[in-house]
Amino acid sequence: MTQLPRDIRLLRNATLASGERVDVQLDGDTVARVAPAGTLPVDGEVLELDGFVLLTAPAEPHAHLDKALSFDLIAPPMGDLGLAIRSWQQYSAVMTIEQIADRARTAALALLRSGTTAIRCHVDMLLGDEPLRGVHALVQVREELRDLIDIELVALAGWQATDATVEAALDAGVDLVGGAPHLAPEPLADIRRLLAIAERRGVGVDLHTDEALTGEPTIVEFARTVRDWKQNATAGHCVRLGTLPADELETVIDEVLAADLGIVTLPITNLYLQGWEHPVSTPRGLTAVRRLIDRGARLGAGADNVRDPFNPVGRSDALETASLLVTAGHLTLDEAYRLVGDGARAVMGLPLAGPIPGARAELLAVRGTGLGDVIATAPADRYVIHRGRLVAQTEVHSAVATPAPLLGTLGTR
Repeated sequence: MTQLPRDIRLLRNATLASGERVDVQLDGDTVARVAPAGTLPVDGEVLELDGFVLLTAPAEPHAHLDKALSFDLIAPPMGDLGLAIRSWQQYSAVMTIEQIADRARTAALALLRSGTTAIRCHVDMLLGDEPLRGVHALVQVREELRDLIDIELVALAGWQATDATVEAALDAGVDLVGGAPHLAPEPLADIRRLLAIAERRGVGVDLHTDEALTGEPTIVEFARTVRDWKQNATAGHCVRLGTLPADELETVIDEVLAADLGIVTLPITNLYLQGWEHPVSTPRGLTAVRRLIDRGARLGAGADNVRDPFNPVGRSDALETASLLVTAGHLTLDEAYRLVGDGARAVMGLPLAGPIPGARAELLAVRGTGLGDVIATAPADRYVIHRGRLVAQTEVHSAVATPAPLLGTLGTR
């Protein structure tokens, strides 16, 4: 395999999601031209994409790299959110910075290999004498991988985390304030506390929000508080929106739109964690994706947890998330991929990317005949381009034995 990274000037004979065959010229980290296949002149490094579908590179708007790949180490009982939290807290008390960094690095590179070129990672404020172990580990990994993938860090401050701990995380290099106020004894007070820290520091906020099938939604308080903010504000999970009566849902979405609050749906983890108490007619653990799309909300989708107590499975592949959105969310193929691509990037406040003139050269090429083919089969053969450079390439070779010829004539005895 050719040594990476490589600066690419021309992507030739690619198939877009629309089915159009094109050449794409890059100028550094920007898409310069898109023209019919075979019409752009060769000027520099060429990547031949005949037989590949060219897409906007996914972004992961809600990851937990500090938790990733810990399921086999912890061997937790399988169950709901409360059980997962208790399993994680017990194990995290003994983790070292090096152990967290090793798993986080492996998980980040798995995302990159599958095509994700930007990650927003929530980092636990761990309990004990060293609550910033995860922060120090992830800041280290972000620095190590800075030329390959963009990583943004969120201080995941539970209600037990002090203001001073959150401030220290920001001082250490974390980018946004986060938390899970719906789990606090006084959820609305915890929302106000966390938003006050973010406003004081002039940073964005990304809160785990209403991650349950029942209960009074807290997202309205969140949206009203950040309505006049200039900083990026995001609500993750929002499972409760998926179970609200239609009239209540419309009122909540009105508040979301007024605040331009980004919403992130996380199908694989919420489908796993939610509904254990409903063995019959188990509800889907998703936010109201269809209504949010139809109302024009800023909506993205991510994988959330990967092989940890909160989700024992997962491939770190945005095509897996897109497939689940089609199956469990009843989205179209185009809508599903848009949520892991353009939608995720919009929620994160990233510039427009993809095979569009003037857009950022953040691109994923997957072997296949069209968008439906690559979402359905998720071929591993891929090229990943970040800032106009080829940073990951996967080639798969397979062999299947030739079937034995049929003896005699079909239908004879």
